[in-house]
Amino acid sequence: MIVLGLSGALGHDASAAILVDGKIVAAAEEERFIRDKHAKNHWPYEATKFCLKQASITPDQVDIVAFPYAEIPLTSAARWHYAKRYWYAPDRALDAIFNGNRRFRRNRDKSLKLMRDLGLSKAKFVPVEHHLAHASSAYHLSGFKEKTAIVGIDGKGEYATTFFGYGENGKIHKIKEFYDPDSLGGLYGAITEYLGFEMLDGEFKVMGMAPYGDPEKYDLSRLAKFENGELVVNTDYVNVVGLRRYKENGKGFYFTPKLIEWLGPKREGDEIDDPYIHYAASVQQLLEDLALQMIEYYLGDIIRETGKIVMAGGVALNVKLNQRIIALPHVKELFVQPAAGDNGTSLGAATYAAHLAGETIHKMEHAYLGPSFTNEECIAACEAHPAKPKFTRVENGPQKAAELLAAGNPLAWFQGRMEFGPRALGCRSILGDPSFPGVADRINAQIKYRERWRPFCPSMLDRVAKDILQTDHPAPYMTFTFDVNPAWKARIPEVVHEDGTARAQVVTRATNPRYYALIEHLEALRGNGVVLNTSLNRRGEPMICSPADALNMFYGCDLEYLMLEDVLVTKS
Repeated sequence: MIVLGLSGALGHDASAAILVDGKIVAAAEEERFIRDKHAKNHWPYEATKFCLKQASITPDQVDIVAFPYAEIPLTSAARWHYAKRYWYAPDRALDAIFNGNRRFRRNRDKSLKLMRDLGLSKAKFVPVEHHLAHASSAYHLSGFKEKTAIVGIDGKGEYATTFFGYGENGKIHKIKEFYDPDSLGGLYGAITEYLGFEMLDGEFKVMGMAPYGDPEKYDLSRLAKFENGELVVNTDYVNVVGLRRYKENGKGFYFTPKLIEWLGPKREGDEIDDPYIHYAASVQQLLEDLALQMIEYYLGDIIRETGKIVMAGGVALNVKLNQRIIALPHVKELFVQPAAGDNGTSLGAATYAAHLAGETIHKMEHAYLGPSFTNEECIAACEAHPAKPKFTRVENGPQKAAELLAAGNPLAWFQGRMEFGPRALGCRSILGDPSFPGVADRINAQIKYRERWRPFCPSMLDRVAKDILQTDHPAPYMTFTFDVNPAWKARIPEVVHEDGTARAQVVTRATNPRYYALIEHLEALRGNGVVLNTSLNRRGEPMICSPADALNMFYGCDLEYLMLEDVLVTKS
């Protein structure tokens, strides 16, 4: 059976994924093809075409097209909760009751149009509830066989913002949902805006800023509370619509003027300063504390029974929260879907629809699910590029790359199939030697053009990971932080964050042999089986997809070395 999943229902992060007989064959985000970050208000046409091509499937062979947005009946508590909590915006409240599925109908029509446009005429259209798609993307792809606790926390789907449930024998059981505006993801997003960043992107920056502040300095607990099994967000301050919004230069924000009265003016600029670093620390701690209370309340018994837990939804990318979940006394293993945000709901909808159709879903073995390019295609891109690149084909790419890194150079590393999800995992990466002082600052200033306080991540060989991270918990996708062994902090200073942690990727030879070989060569030259890894893109741009994209980026920044498969491009 062939199942195609689409996402884009919430107006951002459109993507497509394809399953053949329960196994993921391809998945990619639309932004990578159209070069527009988050692909706002786009439908995944190019991503779908890529998935069909990668799977060698013609459109008429697709059995099911699954979509992560469904109708919510009036009998559900969701629409009534929304109407009651948004009483101050009567148009929104009444709309939820009398026309509560208008967004679903709009999304369905766009999906059916895509199916017609691309010739998916024989496929059955299957809508899947947004949070069930998140849940399936985590549970069905985790490979866990035992009874498994499932957590889904994000901004919002149709109405739900939070999902607690469990998976057993392949079936997902819902225990509890919370509904908009009671959303931890929304609250964190609103404070992200107050701290001067954009929602969808800036949450990582708030998380990176938090370790510089003191969470005890300001008490933000009035923003939300969890009592008697219910999460209540304070809409006097955040998660607001309409006339309650704070406005600036005609733009409305998800917080109120009352928040400004309480905390002071909205942050501007790139520096991290008082009091904003403390607000970041405080909202991070509030998110962690409330999430842990909710997990214990709804899933504590299941975790104590088997120790297995899976997560998806945008908040599942909060690596500090994940570190605290792993540290809970009875947790044996946490699996976080690497494409935990709405991009991953195409994968979730596909796996859920395939499961309903009787398929057994195979474990997700890696995130290398996008396009790849041959040496010949890389050379053709060099020959066609207006900058007339100077390039040579090298015999041993990983060894040559390691030599450049060992000499203190940053290197753009373009290899194999592009990653699915927000993290570069050694195929579309900018690399550096983390033992070389100043290499992180150099990458920030000359290449990434991003805030100088943002941390970089280490990719490390599986055989040294336990010594560095002081645990053997799996970490293939950069979805967790770990406390770095003090003996290693001075050896790899460029990838240890302010609080002594690192958001690590543990690399195995089986999933990425070429990247593994590079790190081994670097270890032979410098003594550490670790490389600094950040995504191959400039600030505000999507990750690089094709050789032409890589060359455009290369000539738009101060990088000096680019490795396209075995083709080394240098600037004279």
